[in-house]
Amino acid sequence: MRLTTICYIEKDDKYLMLHRTKKENDQSHDKWLGVGGKFEENESPDECVVREVKEETGLNLLSYRLRGVMTFVSDMWETEYMFIYTADKFEGKLTECDEGELLWIEKSKILDLKLWEGDILFLKKLMEDCGFFTIKVRYQGEKLICATEKND
Repeated sequence: MRLTTICYIEKDDKYLMLHRTKKENDQSHDKWLGVGGKFEENESPDECVVREVKEETGLNLLSYRLRGVMTFVSDMWETEYMFIYTADKFEGKLTECDEGELLWIEKSKILDLKLWEGDILFLKKLMEDCGFFTIKVRYQGEKLICATEKND
């Protein structure tokens, strides 16, 4: 099982998005995601998201919020539990990312990007500010075959 975080950093009604194009053997190759990654040993979700955002963007998060937890089940990859964050305050200068291109994308255009089908489910919740949520998705290959959702 894999534990990860992902963060959607907000500025001027846009999210900072990562177009994953640079890593070899990347299960998310050519998809658009927020920034984040895998937990290191003994890290909390908050510690992981702050570290991963700094590593991938050069930005220091000053204000962030855990919005939900997503469970990914797949016939190709190990089960993943992803802690989903948004952030609205940060400092620092945006740097180049070794996983792809970082771009500020208007929230109204996010769902037009090449996304995982399951990501669309939680992105809608983030944009609607629906409160804390959990979602479980099941994939066969890259095809979403089942999803269950719960809001608090």
